[in-house]
Amino acid sequence: MDVSTLTTWAGATDYDLARQVLQRGVAAVYAIAFLSTLAQFPALLGEHGLLPVPRYMRLRYAQQQPIVWRWIPYTDRRLRMLAGAGVVLALSVVAGLPQLGPAWVPAVVFLLMWLGYMSIVDVGQTFYGFGWESLLLEAGFTVAFLGSDDVAPSVIVLFAIRWLVFRLEFGAGMIKMRGDASWRDLTALYYHHETQPMPNPMSRTAHLLPKPVHRFETLGSHVVQLVVPFFLFAPQPVASIAAALVVITQLWLVVSGNFAWLNVLTMLLAFAAIDDRAFGAVIPAVDAAAGPTATPVWFVVLTVLVGLLLLWLSWPPAKNLVSKRQLMNASFNRWHLVNAYGAFGSVTQQRSEVIVEGTEAEVPQEGDWVPYEFKGKPGDPRRRPRQFAPYHLRLDWLMWFLALGADDGWFRVFVVRLLEADRPTLRLLRVDPFDGRRPRWLRARMFLYRFATREERRATGLYWVRQEQFTLVRPTGMAPQRER
Repeated sequence: MDVSTLTTWAGATDYDLARQVLQRGVAAVYAIAFLSTLAQFPALLGEHGLLPVPRYMRLRYAQQQPIVWRWIPYTDRRLRMLAGAGVVLALSVVAGLPQLGPAWVPAVVFLLMWLGYMSIVDVGQTFYGFGWESLLLEAGFTVAFLGSDDVAPSVIVLFAIRWLVFRLEFGAGMIKMRGDASWRDLTALYYHHETQPMPNPMSRTAHLLPKPVHRFETLGSHVVQLVVPFFLFAPQPVASIAAALVVITQLWLVVSGNFAWLNVLTMLLAFAAIDDRAFGAVIPAVDAAAGPTATPVWFVVLTVLVGLLLLWLSWPPAKNLVSKRQLMNASFNRWHLVNAYGAFGSVTQQRSEVIVEGTEAEVPQEGDWVPYEFKGKPGDPRRRPRQFAPYHLRLDWLMWFLALGADDGWFRVFVVRLLEADRPTLRLLRVDPFDGRRPRWLRARMFLYRFATREERRATGLYWVRQEQFTLVRPTGMAPQRER
């Protein structure tokens, strides 16, 4: 045997198409994540943001994280340079450029994106406190070692990605079974489409489906999350069928909700279990010819070391999967590798929304108040929700959590910024009713929202029916000194 190469036992010669999907797809999600950062981070977390990074970096915990701001002081300009560079690197992979070089080139590009985005996530505080942030980081690190077009994809790395999908799906299934009773009695989907953080254009249609269909949805979710993941490690074609079931269920979640890039990324990662023959069987026009059959020794050694590292880091999340006190969306190391995942361990049965209103009247009457409109979250009862995923509207998501009682202090500053008519903050909204002018007063009220029935929509044109609950923020017009 040529000592410069190892043959097919080290490389998966029939997963070349899967590698193309994994590398280009994950890179595309990184591009979206970095673009989201460019558009939203400075207003939310920048030097004059709602939760400023410079203030956060004074904490000892923050100073211990493996991020660039430990050595280079944060500024909004540097943040934009970092995110802009991330977009360029991600798009280069989408175009296939690093894959044309030696096997180490894609690894370097992905690791740079991983380190760059980790420097964003680790100072993002509550605005970046979502499970799909760690999912994207872990995916980027693992996919980095799939190699270039000149080498066969690593069997070890493909199985590491399948292990990631297993933890993602099985962890989500177990957190549901251990959490809300509505998952166990198959009634969770009676509520979920209506009360999810950010409905999309099809959510109302999904919500109005007959209850037996919702029970079937819930049962299907349990099967795909609790049973199917084990078959990702089975021989072909079983593994490809299991991956296809994961993809199909994630597509339904894309159709019926706005969950940023969680569902898209899960679908992409599931392709680690789909071989070229399965591609060719489903899409005959796709070239399913075998890819490279030889892998350099140094690359095999590298992937073995990466596999051993991920195996060593797998013990805490593996224990977590069988723990009675299972953690949801938790990282066990500062590098966001081999994390615990899960979503919707409990399902809210009523939807509350915070409606922020302002007025220019010196002594306002009830009719003088006009609402600010957010891009994604419900507001105007006549407005149909829009599709934004895989883009992530971070402020809108935090407004959903605010209605549930979660506030890390950012909302008080948000109110101040609206009273100041702060332009970066106003650009995060869909409608500023004052067209850049400062309101004299501002208030926030809590409402119960539900989807209008078919009869109500025909009669009134309403998409939502709402009922006021209470005043969350009493009318205020005093803007405290800007925090620094």
